[in-house]
Amino acid sequence: MSAGGAVLLETTGMSRAFGGLKAVDNVSFALREGIVTALVGPNGAGKTTLFNLITGHLDPNAGDVTWLGKSIKGVPHWKIARSGIGRTFQDLKLFDQMTVQENVQTVTERGAWLWQPGGKAGLAERRARAEHALAAVRLADRRHARAVDLAYAERKFLSVARILASGARLWLLDEPASGLDPGSYERFVTLVRDQLRHGITVCIIEHNLDIVKGISDRIAFLDQGRLLADGDPASILADPALAAIYFGERAA
Repeated sequence: MSAGGAVLLETTGMSRAFGGLKAVDNVSFALREGIVTALVGPNGAGKTTLFNLITGHLDPNAGDVTWLGKSIKGVPHWKIARSGIGRTFQDLKLFDQMTVQENVQTVTERGAWLWQPGGKAGLAERRARAEHALAAVRLADRRHARAVDLAYAERKFLSVARILASGARLWLLDEPASGLDPGSYERFVTLVRDQLRHGITVCIIEHNLDIVKGISDRIAFLDQGRLLADGDPASILADPALAAIYFGERAA
């Protein structure tokens, strides 16, 4: 397993509380270039909240987050997305009444106005990116179907296609493989590994340890908002104390 290259994104002392609950508690970790980092832990560990803090959907109570060496704390989420950080959500957030192609094209456009920069050349480039993404996730033949009419696995792949079409350098994937059948899961792993070869970096939230073992190069383990461990998958998955926490067998 690769240890990764240069640090692309780093959180330092990141914290966020909701009332008396510390959802993320002084978390410092880095995402390194060219690998898959799995963010694991029991339910309620703070994994999705950490994604929301990184992407600007929530503001931290303390700490900082840097992307390519520059702080993005307080930057609007849409600007963070345009800077090269793409993410999926557990609820997918697709435009259900739009077609598959239209869903993908939305991320290639700079705004909602009819006129887009770049003229005909820009339009051709955006369409090419959308077509490439649809082909990569094997949804090209479903381009005219409405998102709401897709099968569950197809909807999952559509959410990934939007990140691919956006040109994001870092992918934050929130349980992208949950509910996938074995064949679709294999397609997902193949897609991720192929994109790694093309310079993409991935951080994935995942509960299925078989999936974590099969796809991750590194694991960050969260519990009750705190980062308990960060390292190679073999050592973390073999740690009996972490296993007890993950499976709800912690000591009283």
